[in-house]
Amino acid sequence: MQHRSKLPNVGTTIFTVMSSLAQEHHALNLSQGFPNFKSDQKLIDLVSNAMNSGHNQYAPMAGIMELRVAIANKFENLYNTSYHPDSEITVTAGATQAIFTIISAFIKQDDEVIIFRPAYDCYDPAVELNGGKVISVQLEAPDYKVNWDEVKKIITYKTKMIIINTPQNPSGTIFSKDDMLKLEDLLRGTNIILLSDEVYEHIIFDDEKHQSACLFPDLKSRSFIVASFGKTFHNTGWKTGYCCAPKELMAEFQKAHQFNVFCVNHPVQKALAEYLQEPNHYLGLSNFYQQKRDLFLSLIADSRFKFTPAKGTYFQVLDYSTITTENDVEFAKRLTIDHKIASIPLSVFNTHNLDNKVLRFCLAKTDDTLKQAADILNTI
Repeated sequence: MQHRSKLPNVGTTIFTVMSSLAQEHHALNLSQGFPNFKSDQKLIDLVSNAMNSGHNQYAPMAGIMELRVAIANKFENLYNTSYHPDSEITVTAGATQAIFTIISAFIKQDDEVIIFRPAYDCYDPAVELNGGKVISVQLEAPDYKVNWDEVKKIITYKTKMIIINTPQNPSGTIFSKDDMLKLEDLLRGTNIILLSDEVYEHIIFDDEKHQSACLFPDLKSRSFIVASFGKTFHNTGWKTGYCCAPKELMAEFQKAHQFNVFCVNHPVQKALAEYLQEPNHYLGLSNFYQQKRDLFLSLIADSRFKFTPAKGTYFQVLDYSTITTENDVEFAKRLTIDHKIASIPLSVFNTHNLDNKVLRFCLAKTDDTLKQAADILNTI
């Protein structure tokens, strides 16, 4: 049987490639973004208790009310803004499902979606599957700052959506308040939807403040905010997240959501609803990961790698341009095979695979693992 692929240029993701290579060669895996330490035992016990208490059947389509109320309270406490738990919050099977469903609900044939690169790799395929066209804005290393004048020039009557990610994976940079104000000004008076991927909202460093789209009234009125409990609570395998949006937008999202996954893991939702009652469970994350960032960078300070300290996420980009002129994909593979440390090359996230000679390393590891990684990098 022959068929025409809807994603002819999509192959195995770089995350699978590098993690498989790390496993094959018994390398330290600082490529894929998952912790190698366990989630809080209290949260694990809460999930077990929910299962043992019988919460093992379908949850409501939008998520259990206790969890939606807890999410609404979090927004009120953190950002002094509100989303109504009845109509403006949906619990999702991780952030990726939320992103795919948002795009599927709104993007039609020939709609244009603006994406800033380097960009996480789930955005493009969702746009393409729905007949949309990706319009890329390439950000320049090492600062990855947005030229808003350039963005203004590429907005057309076909622009349906802009996707932002702050703190940004893979670069570890953040959007400033000034960035968000300029974005708000650009979109005012348009029908453009903003998809704001904020899965690392609680991992931000050096006393910076997370500039959520919900803090800016006009942006909030046109935005989906996407978040991830997996990133926040060290359990990416549970695949639980959520999105928030004004009622009219969320109604369209739920039309697609109900026929995609319908609902999300019930016992995990019960556990999270209770766990969120203690804000320190997420308010302490920035310090937790900044200590790891600072430890890692202090240990490689005398290496041949160059770096700008990440402003957020649990990733650190390292510049290897003084070490070799190799393509970043080939260098990443050689590090994995010959030096037993796996990373992610950033060119795969860039327009036309632009190679800035940088690799992304995951810091969501035990201190011992980070020390082992630094010992290897110091020999290169």
